[in-house]
Amino acid sequence: MALKLITAPTAEPITLDEAKAHLRVEGTDDDAYITSLIAAARQSVESLTGRALMSQAWELALDEFPRSCAADYRSLGRYQAAIDIPMPPLVSIESIKYVDTAGVQQTLDDSARQVDDYNAPARVVPAYGTTWPAARCQPNAVLIRFACGYASAAAVPQEIKAWMLLRIGMLYENRESVAAGVTLAELPHVDRLLDAYRVWGA
Repeated sequence: MALKLITAPTAEPITLDEAKAHLRVEGTDDDAYITSLIAAARQSVESLTGRALMSQAWELALDEFPRSCAADYRSLGRYQAAIDIPMPPLVSIESIKYVDTAGVQQTLDDSARQVDDYNAPARVVPAYGTTWPAARCQPNAVLIRFACGYASAAAVPQEIKAWMLLRIGMLYENRESVAAGVTLAELPHVDRLLDAYRVWGA
């Protein structure tokens, strides 16, 4: 499984004014630097939690479709044919393309699959009574393009924004990894703000 970023976010969960208010900065000299810290903090949250904060598009590549039968579900209590879609919250599945056994790329019809967004990450499964089509077993034979992220900055949980502001403050005040001979350490009690939003096992 591999992920490729198709469309990066065009907005951030925290505005420049919000970050400057937290930092108690009134001038504009550091605006570009603070803006870069906002993006860095957002990227750190996405890496630590496995979530997408703002609207973005990704492509998930698989070497083949998963296979299953009804017996798998009865014995294991889970849908073996499900494909987990990373970077929740999922907005939509834009397309599922695959290379068929003849080596021709096909686009799966929307009616041939079903999305379960009750889970985080969401998952996509074959439509009821069907199975995934036969795909050539080769690198990146299956490409799933999807949109993800919270609907707006206002929808991003406050705990995540609080963590971002604390990280921005630390990076702004400490511009080197070692200050006065002391190595800057992570603060576990601060990272606990993200615990409820980590996508475990994603």
